[in-house]
This record gives sequence, structure tokens and C-alpha cells, in this order.
Amino acid sequence: MTRTATTLLNNVFGYDTFRGHQQEIIDHLIAGGHSLVLMPTGGGKSLCFQIPAMIRQGTGLVVSPLIALMQDQVSALRQVGVRAACLNSSLPIEEIREVESQLVRGELDLVYLAPERLLQPTTLDLLDRCELSLVAIDEAHCISRWGHDFRPEYLQLDTLRDRWPELPMLACTATADQRTRKEIVEKLRLGDGCTFISGFDRPNIRYRVTGKVNERQQILDFIRNEHSGDAGIIYCLSRKRTEKFAEYLSENGIPALPYHAGLPAWVRKKNQERFLIEDGLIMVATIAFGMGIDKPDVRFVAHLDLPKSIEAYYQETGRAGRDGLPANAWMAYGMQDVILQARLAESSDADEQFKRSERQKLDTMLGYCETVSCRRQLLLEYFGEILEKPCGNCDTCLEPVDTFDGTEAAQKLLSCIVRTGQRFGALYIIDVLRGSESERIFRFGHDRLSTYGIGTEFDAWQWRSVIRQLVTRGLLAVDLEGYGGLRLTPAARLVLKGETELHLRKETAVKARAAKPKKKKATAAALLETGTEEESTANQELFENLRELRRTIAAEQEVPPYVIFHDKTLVAMALYRPVDDAGFLTISGVGQTKLERYGDRFLAAIRENS
Repeated sequence: MTRTATTLLNNVFGYDTFRGHQQEIIDHLIAGGHSLVLMPTGGGKSLCFQIPAMIRQGTGLVVSPLIALMQDQVSALRQVGVRAACLNSSLPIEEIREVESQLVRGELDLVYLAPERLLQPTTLDLLDRCELSLVAIDEAHCISRWGHDFRPEYLQLDTLRDRWPELPMLACTATADQRTRKEIVEKLRLGDGCTFISGFDRPNIRYRVTGKVNERQQILDFIRNEHSGDAGIIYCLSRKRTEKFAEYLSENGIPALPYHAGLPAWVRKKNQERFLIEDGLIMVATIAFGMGIDKPDVRFVAHLDLPKSIEAYYQETGRAGRDGLPANAWMAYGMQDVILQARLAESSDADEQFKRSERQKLDTMLGYCETVSCRRQLLLEYFGEILEKPCGNCDTCLEPVDTFDGTEAAQKLLSCIVRTGQRFGALYIIDVLRGSESERIFRFGHDRLSTYGIGTEFDAWQWRSVIRQLVTRGLLAVDLEGYGGLRLTPAARLVLKGETELHLRKETAVKARAAKPKKKKATAAALLETGTEEESTANQELFENLRELRRTIAAEQEVPPYVIFHDKTLVAMALYRPVDDAGFLTISGVGQTKLERYGDRFLAAIRENS
């Protein structure tokens, strides 16, 4: 059979049609053109270079930043019969030599390498002896020093254009603002190519932000009420916090593991392997974890500390719901997060221009957290995409935020900060406003101030919200040299003098008590509800049996379960219950190779439950 893009899509990967710009990108690359591809996580970027590599003569060279990522993709490709391999330091020498021999003999469709290994003279000399079909640079945003995942090694990849000028090059990423896109195109010299932007929206992800009250209880309630038994990722800023939260969840009956760069390499590897293979496991991690994680059934990503930028937030939340099924992006943040991120930016060894850029990104992130409008609209606008109507799937859409005339509240707060000397932090200022009888206030004599006790109309939670909003609007600044003292900016004088009005978001007492969200059904269970209650129960039982079979096969092959079949494919099997090979092939995600490998076992399981 002639290899065409469509036949490979149908017979190898098991999908009926291309999505978005996939067909156009694939045709452009097959024809020898260069391109920059921006596509949301889970949007099918990999197919854009995998299919051309299978059609063009030679081996496709894929640059990937992480060993775990390339091994995951190679495992998935081998499952569908694609001749793929990787070269990295984790492989035994015998396997490295075998892969090198296969390369020279032209027996591979794709080979994955990290930039560090690729750029070694011995590797380049090896590749010079091979017939290459294309170069694909995955996670291309790593090339930008303005991006959130800058990797210095990526800066040297432009030498590939000099070494193999005839090869088409594709750079792809899920996260890049206009500045980063421009830098990718310039540094990889893709100016004569095309840029394909498939949109940044992930409509299946629900975005939610809340202030910190009792973060341990908040994350525990969130998981128990909405994601019991689901796989998820929780991001923390420090290594110590990842370990503490993983331990806390485990003590409360929720399986969780820590992941950060300070752990021994073997522990990181073991924890990541467990996360990929096991169902319902939660990874509590720093940003050292997650780039390129292909696990499709991550049902939530939670942030317990403020991300440093919209790009980082988008990239991290994009690891949820890669299978297209509903998922949550949940974040709790507080004033201390703002101070910490600002200090990290200021303490950097970078030049002033870079620090200014980091401050601007943090301000934008704060604006996202405190917005009263649709979060998705604001998120997409950052990347230059306009969403005409509110999304209806974020907290501000589902529970519209009330606003109030906050001029008087802001004046009380600003006046209190001035009268206490503009050197105290948020918690102390709130205590003065609310008339606390703490020994510290009496020691400083602040109980005799005119602003002492004038803010009892708000609780501490609501005052914290007011402070965050004034910082976000540039009316308050935080002392980064000392202990986080608050001080007025020049813009605050207009508010203090009553020359401008200020409308703020209104926080309610219910939120201050961290009310439990309504429990919702698991994604698969909701999709399997069809017809009568008896039919829905039968669908769920079959789905669980298919998951168990998948788990058994994955253990036999020592691969993650999702490289056998995604949950979405198992749901379709449970709903449509194919009885023969022809019916099995109609299920999305089932191609000819997987029919041959697994058809008999899965069809038998379906028949047993019918």
C-alpha cells in the first residue's frame, strides 16, 4: 500500500481525520518546507513530524529536551508499529550500538536525541553517515531566553541548518508569545518557512483561582470532592513544600509522591515511572517535573504557589486533560507568593532588561488572578488570540464576581500604611485595621492611631484581597529588601486624596471559610451514563474490566498503560461494544497494528461482558 499521510493516520495511528492545521503542516514538511508550529498541548503536534518522517526518504531526527519524554514517545510509536528509537545516556552500550547500526542501515523512521548528545562531534559524524529526512525540534520555546524554560543548549541548534541545509526543519511548541515566536524563527533561521498557529484554547480545562486560607485543607477538599481516584499534578515553588504536601496527602489516604531536582536521580526516575504507569497517583512537584509528559489522563493540575508568568502557568496547566476529556486547573495564591516571586526576579544575575521583563510578566500573572472577567479570554489574549464571548467554563463565568466601590476601603488601608511608617507587612496592617489587641501593636503604640480598628467591616480574608488588588493595580509596592513591608506608590496619592474612584472584586465570607465544592462525577463515569441506570452500570463495569486488561498488558510489556490505549478509547469500546475486527477498527485510537496485537484480548473481554 502506498504510504500517504491519510493512510498512515487511519491505519497506523487509528484516527479518522486530521485536526486543525495538521494536514497543511504535514504536506508542507513533506514538500521540504520549514515551519514553526504552535499547537496546544494534546493538539497533535507530534503527528506533524512523525507522519512526514515515515513518508520522506531517510530517518527523521527529533530533538527532545528530556530523556523521559523521548522514551515515552518512542514506546508509543513502537506500539503502533513505527520504527522509532532514541539515543541517550540511560541506554546500555549494547543498545546504543544497535540503534547506531540501525541508523546507518536506514532501518529507522525516527530517532530521538537530546540537544546535548546531538551536538557532540561523534554524534554529528554518525548522522553524517546516515540518510536523514527532516529535523524536528520539540519544545522549541526552550530556545528563547525570554521564555520560561530556557535551555542554553538549544541556542546551538542553528548549526544544524549549516550542516544539513537541504533538510526541512520543523520547530514546535505549545507555549510561545509573540516575542518568543520571533526569537525561535530568528535563531533557527526559519524566515523562509511558515508559521502555523492552531490556537491556544483548551476548552476542556476549567480554570479556577482562589486565595489561600488553609492551603492543606483546601487542596485536600479539592481532591476528595472532585478528583477522588484521579491522577493529578500539584506544583509547589520549593523542594521542601513538595515533600511536605506529598507526605500530608499520603497520610490522609491519597497516594502522592514528591518530585524535585534535589532528589537522587534514581528516586526521580522511580517516582516518574510510577506516575506514568499507575492509575490515580498524584505527583507533588516543582517545575522540574512535567515538560513533555504525555500521560493523557491527568485530570487536574493544581498550583499551591503563584507561577512566575502566564507562559509558565499555561504550560503547566496544559498537562491536564491531554485526552480532551474535562479537567481542572486549580490555583490557590496569597500575598506571600507575590513577594517571593518578586524577590526571585530581583535576585537574578540577569541584566536589568531581563529583570524588567520578569516584573512585567509577574504583573500580568497577578492581573489574571485578580480579574473579574472571563479568565480564558484574558489567558488567550496574552497569546494574541481573541475569544469573542466569555467561555462559560472558568470560575468567574460560572460564579460571576461581584464588585464594589472600594475607594473608602482603599483609603483606610493606604492611610493605615502611611501612619504606621510604610514598613510593615500585610498581616500587621490588617491587625491594626481590625483593632487586634496583640502585644506588638501596643508595644509600637499603634493602638493610639486614628486608623486603629476602623476596618472591622471586613474580615482578614477580605482585607488580604483588597491588598492583593492594590498591589496588582500598582497602588502598593512591596519592600523586597526587608520583610515585605507595604508602601504607597505615587499613583496611590490620587486614591488617598479622593481624586479617583476604585472598584474592587468582592470576596465573600463563604470563600473565607473555604466552602467545599459540590461533588461531581468522574469523567469516564459521566460519559458512560447512557440509557437506563442498569445500562450505565454495565458500561462502567465493562470500562473497569477493560482498564484492568490494559493494566495487565502494560505490566507484561513494562510500558505505561496509556500507550496501549487511552481512557477515551476504552470509553468508546465500552459504549459501542464492537464484536469483530471491523468494528474494533472503527474505534478512535485503534489502528491496524493495535488490532493485530490486542484485538483478540479486548474483543474477548467485551464479549464476556455483553
